[in-house]
Amino acid sequence: MLRGVENHSSPRAAAFFDLDKTVIAKSSTLTFSKSFYQGGLINRRAALRTAYAQFVFLAGGLDHDQMERMREYLSAMCRGWNVQQVREIVAETLHDLIDPIIYDEAASLIEEHHTAGRDVVIVSTSGAEVVEPIGELLGADRVVATRMVVGEDGCFTGEVEYYAYGPTKAEAVRELAASEGYDLDRCYAYSDSATDLPMLRAVGHAHAVNPDRALRREALARGWPVLEFRRPVPLKKRLPSLSVPPRPALVAAAAVGAAAATAGLVWYASRRRSTA
Repeated sequence: MLRGVENHSSPRAAAFFDLDKTVIAKSSTLTFSKSFYQGGLINRRAALRTAYAQFVFLAGGLDHDQMERMREYLSAMCRGWNVQQVREIVAETLHDLIDPIIYDEAASLIEEHHTAGRDVVIVSTSGAEVVEPIGELLGADRVVATRMVVGEDGCFTGEVEYYAYGPTKAEAVRELAASEGYDLDRCYAYSDSATDLPMLRAVGHAHAVNPDRALRREALARGWPVLEFRRPVPLKKRLPSLSVPPRPALVAAAAVGAAAATAGLVWYASRRRSTA
């Protein structure tokens, strides 16, 4: 159970949630791969590889070196992708693809934090074009995500403007705390990956959710709660019990396009296959 309702005469507090395998059961970006294929953003071969990449992600996630190689590769792969087209594809398929894979336990935690008077912030390495609509669906107050530079033609230039990963997530949390008046000692954070240790260490109440081996070891050493989320339940089935309706998420940092993140994981999946 969470601690009691916030005293609004005291400094504010927030709950920071990683997204993939913490709030939802899959990779947010890879979940849209079939839709991207149908929309002509990726070819059939890439769509098949994203299915493999989703398997790799669910089996063990990506470590620091793999994430860095993904970042380097995606900047070239996404160049020329139309941002509005990506957003339209995500909007059209959001409820069908994301709603069924939201963890019931995570949705309950979000509701409890809102009831207690805390802001809810989604902090994800995935692209803003995917994360922002999911944030709205969840009723998040703010979103921190990765962002690519968009040219005057409305397409990704291939340059990464902001990469929400590792230490940069922690920096975003601290910047939000300064701008919004959050007391980090009273804030909460949730993640499944050891790559988010900087963010978890930045708050007073860190939680490991479905943790990888490295995060589980760290959580046990530090006495952090280890949570196991196992029940994806369509959010629409929970709507009667939700006390806070969905509302537009405020972009706290900025975000890699969904197409770019997909491209990077396609590359990683193909690299794993070629070296296996």
